[in-house]
Amino acid sequence: MYSFIQLLLSEIISSFSGQWLSQYMMTIVMIPLLFLMVTAGYVLFVPVENRRPEFSSMKGFFHFVVDVVIYAIPMLIVYALVHMQTTAATLLGVPANQNYAHYIMILEGDVVSLIQEIATPLLTYASGFFYLLMFPFLLTFTFLLLVYLQRHKAVQEFVVAFILIYLLAFPFYILFPVHVTGYTLSGVSPLLYNLSPFIAEGVRIVDPDLNNCFPSLHTALSVMAMIMVLHNVKSRRYQAFAVITTAAILFTILYLGIHWLSDLVGGTLLAIVCCLIAFRYSEHLFSIYRWIVAMLSWKLKGPALPCVGCNRRINFDSVMQCDYCGTEYNIKGRVFSLLKRFRKRFSP
Repeated sequence: MYSFIQLLLSEIISSFSGQWLSQYMMTIVMIPLLFLMVTAGYVLFVPVENRRPEFSSMKGFFHFVVDVVIYAIPMLIVYALVHMQTTAATLLGVPANQNYAHYIMILEGDVVSLIQEIATPLLTYASGFFYLLMFPFLLTFTFLLLVYLQRHKAVQEFVVAFILIYLLAFPFYILFPVHVTGYTLSGVSPLLYNLSPFIAEGVRIVDPDLNNCFPSLHTALSVMAMIMVLHNVKSRRYQAFAVITTAAILFTILYLGIHWLSDLVGGTLLAIVCCLIAFRYSEHLFSIYRWIVAMLSWKLKGPALPCVGCNRRINFDSVMQCDYCGTEYNIKGRVFSLLKRFRKRFSP
């Protein structure tokens, strides 16, 4: 009996581990590759005069990691929530086979199929590289670069735009799912998913039904990153790289049999709108989160945090204010000011 249970458990564990490895193999392979690409990006795109000497010390590197974690947490939370779309669709009663691709076909026909007339194996592999690796590199490295350069206002704008893009795209993915062109149009082949079963499994982790087309997140996020680079990074080399990479990504999403032209247009407009909102209102939208982080740092006696006003690191106390530049982190005054303006406008 004992040997039977032991054999059964071993079979379950081996089956589970095999399934887990096959499902997440692409992610396991991509993480070290992305790390190497970020390291190469640091060497290529960060001028020597802009490199932080304190970064080479353990204390400086620790401060950098703390800053990255602080800004990454809200993005990761939204990313996790948005990828619960299957649960949300079930709760809303959306049929599992819902597909609005035929409306897009009425709008643009099969014009996307013309792009695959130039298909070659080399172009397909190059496009897969840009779609799978250059896209996350552009997002990740731009975010890390802004944090590294201590452009805290720019990082706030990046985070706010990232979150808005996901939140605004989320209702479309639940209520108006659109299937990929490679499995919809007869003249379009699903080139990306045919490259490798690992790639097909990896893509289905974030898009199980391959119906998160409109608007295109690859378009919206890459265009957003490009705009942030052009607006906040002075390096001409990285600006040119961001523009070229974004253009290549926009080509690949059509060439690989994934998105429609409408998805590209919708994703571009979404990125522009979210960037404009972030440039104008990120300070207000991010103030509550900054206050929460400052409160936790004070209560838990955590590490010194960077001031968005002067970039100096400060240890917060009950005053919630920077001793160097006077930047306030307490939102009570801002809330009272908003309430006062509201009452003044609507009072008889």
